[in-house]
Amino acid sequence: MDRRLRRYRSWLWGWLAAGTLGLCFYVFYFYSRCIPDELRLNIEEEQEFDWNLPVSASFTGTSVYESEDAQGREIHIDMAKPFSIVGENQGSYVMECKLFGFIPLKSVQVSVETKEYVTPGGYPVGIYLKTDGVLVIGTSPITGSDGMEYEPARNIVKSGDYIISVNGEAIGGKDELLEAVADCGGEDVVLGIRRGEEQMEVSIEPVCSAGETYRLGIWVRDNTQGIGTLTFVDEESNFGALGHGINDVDTSTLMEIESGSLYEAQILSIVKGEKGTPGELMGMISYDSANLRGKIVKNTAAGIFGKAGTLLCEACQAEPLEVGWKQEIQKGPATIRCYLEGKLQEYEVEIEEIHLSGDDINKGIVLRVTDERLLSLTGGIVQGMSGSPIIQNGKIIGAVTHVFVQDSAKGFGIFIENMLNAM
Repeated sequence: MDRRLRRYRSWLWGWLAAGTLGLCFYVFYFYSRCIPDELRLNIEEEQEFDWNLPVSASFTGTSVYESEDAQGREIHIDMAKPFSIVGENQGSYVMECKLFGFIPLKSVQVSVETKEYVTPGGYPVGIYLKTDGVLVIGTSPITGSDGMEYEPARNIVKSGDYIISVNGEAIGGKDELLEAVADCGGEDVVLGIRRGEEQMEVSIEPVCSAGETYRLGIWVRDNTQGIGTLTFVDEESNFGALGHGINDVDTSTLMEIESGSLYEAQILSIVKGEKGTPGELMGMISYDSANLRGKIVKNTAAGIFGKAGTLLCEACQAEPLEVGWKQEIQKGPATIRCYLEGKLQEYEVEIEEIHLSGDDINKGIVLRVTDERLLSLTGGIVQGMSGSPIIQNGKIIGAVTHVFVQDSAKGFGIFIENMLNAM
């Protein structure tokens, strides 16, 4: 009986210790996510914070101060009550945060910068990207001239690989790849492959197909196209769009690009979003020089970026807006800017959640469309609206990126500073 009681007590104490430890980890994780990983301050402008957290912060007053005599000494902040700091000199520093004043919580990178302004977009754009190399989608069997099934590239190349050369000769697209394989005469084909950061060569024995053509059994792609929304243009004619990267539809990997272009796009119809089925902007893109509107130079997880042409800059005739940093964003009313029904308009949304800390670069804002006009027209957020600027309190704070599949009125947005960091 005593032994069973001791076992029960040991079991109880074990669960109590595990529960206490789990609670401590949860509290640590919760408060860590309530504080942003980085803060940006406008130079010589006071910024107020009211986080109501049991956290203290300290830093040396070199670039930031609370009073004029704070320069050069350590400053302490109690985040349990409202506080304010001012960026005195351009630069950066690290703010050390401690939970309950003694448990190290996280280090926050703080930058003091001049105010930034960009001109908001909202216009639909046609997008064309050419991959840097030929993207491997997958492999498949080939019926040889003898009637047998072969799959020569299986377990040699992988989905997401980029083919950059054939037998030592650089190739620029899938047509060159097909031609080089067709002309191999049955000899082994050596492919130059880029796999992530690694480059390698692989040898594949081609198969003479039933059509008497040599083939490797590799599905490939060398370009992609679609419609998205321009987010902003800065004073140097640099643009940002989409708010998320362009991933290959088959491999789900971020496409590595050699070049790309923006074209004028015309929205012809709208497929309304419904629960379980995202809607879509249906449009037409003319891929000719007369409709060229810009050059794409980067495809990143935070959007596509490049240089806007004269006609695109002229189309963005709105007044430049100040960039709103993520710590300035508030839950509540905001607007998104879209070009629908033949004109550029702002539609009302409600910001429901703000994720100041986290790994999802383009899902920091959760918003819901509340404008009855937009709900009637699109059902909320639809494909093609990615990149629509989000505006609050006269500042551009982000861009629409994703729709909730089960609720088309709701979606994610990216912080504008994440897009600017990726340019």
